[in-house]
Amino acid sequence: MDTRLEKLSYWVHQHTGFDRAHLTPVSGDASFRRYFRATGKDNTGKAITAIAMDAPPEREDCHPFVALARHWHQHGISVPRILAEDLEQGFLLLEDFGDRLMLGRLNGVTADDLYDEAMAELIRIQQVPDSSDYPLPDYNEELLDREMNLFPDWLLDGLLQMNLTDGERCMLETTFAFLRESALAQPRVTVHRDYHSRNLLVRPDTPVPGVIDFQDAVHGPITYDIASLLKDCYIDWPAPRRNAWLEDFRLMSREAGLHQADSDTFLQWFELMGMQRHLKAAGIFARLYLRDGKSGYLADIPRTVNYLIEASQPLPALRHFHQFLRENVVPAIHHHLGTPPDDLNEASRP
Repeated sequence: MDTRLEKLSYWVHQHTGFDRAHLTPVSGDASFRRYFRATGKDNTGKAITAIAMDAPPEREDCHPFVALARHWHQHGISVPRILAEDLEQGFLLLEDFGDRLMLGRLNGVTADDLYDEAMAELIRIQQVPDSSDYPLPDYNEELLDREMNLFPDWLLDGLLQMNLTDGERCMLETTFAFLRESALAQPRVTVHRDYHSRNLLVRPDTPVPGVIDFQDAVHGPITYDIASLLKDCYIDWPAPRRNAWLEDFRLMSREAGLHQADSDTFLQWFELMGMQRHLKAAGIFARLYLRDGKSGYLADIPRTVNYLIEASQPLPALRHFHQFLRENVVPAIHHHLGTPPDDLNEASRP
């Protein structure tokens, strides 16, 4: 018996504008949160829908989500309005943005317009000032390192069962230090921290995407979110097209006064920041399987590791890391996931 679902259903009935509501599951995420679409009628008989969030308080803290949702909404960011809340139980009722994820709408024809709108909204997010109710944490050295260590801890040691030598661990530490220094040297902005095609919704009434899953926002490097968007773990584009979008974003963000970097500098920031994120993501995908029993993300590991291979290839400082990926990690992925090594060099593209 799903007692939390029963409690959520009762709460929606008793404490919201729904006269009667029917809850159906909608796409979840990589956390312990669950989402349900509530459909029904209000007390006037009008058909209405909303998204009911179930976030067990012992596992998920809804306070950052609520604080950021209200603050960002006040600053014009297209996040869902909070219609009702019960933080003690871990229940929220949110504005329904629909279920048309940007990922499912991206193709060779639509991509330019969808990315243009997503980048414009990202510029607006980056300029949101801090809230007095919830000042953003800093994307500091400790957090950057903790995220990168997910790669050896959960992917290499955990999923792939690689027995790393002391030399290999030292090489990884040197690589992480190189990436960390680049991240900390970048201009600081408001960072969504998971800004990609599965957290952006295409809506019928506006070209501006709906933005979700923003509760982990921080103050951090200017290229973090654009790397999440253009070097998406769930879809890949040829480098020339990706870099053209990046240059558009560089000019937009410079015009907004967020930095003064030239094209080469901004591209290097982007590539190295993307590596930090992909180390984190590959580790998280492995952890979701090993710890949480979620196997669906395993298929995204080859694409994510390929981004690391691609970005490290031209950099002399990362030569040993690049070699380690090709000679050690790729065969291990092939052995444990059944992915032919050559497939790691062929990204999944529309």
